[in-house]
Amino acid sequence: MHFSYNKLWKLLIDRGWKKKDLRIKSGISSASIAKLGKDGNITTEVLLKICRALDCDIMEIVKD
Repeated sequence: MHFSYNKLWKLLIDRGWKKKDLRIKSGISSASIAKLGKDGNITTEVLLKICRALDCDIMEIVKD
């Protein structure tokens, strides 16, 4: 079993975003973008930043 971020890339295409736009708007590093591009493991913090930037609801953000 492995991760695939194909749905993320499709979402970016649908919105007219490039990987650079995602990096800038979410505040994630180039290294994280590279890991995503290789279907690698990323932290939940990176996922949270992506969800906030894309305003997507693949997870719920719960305030403490």
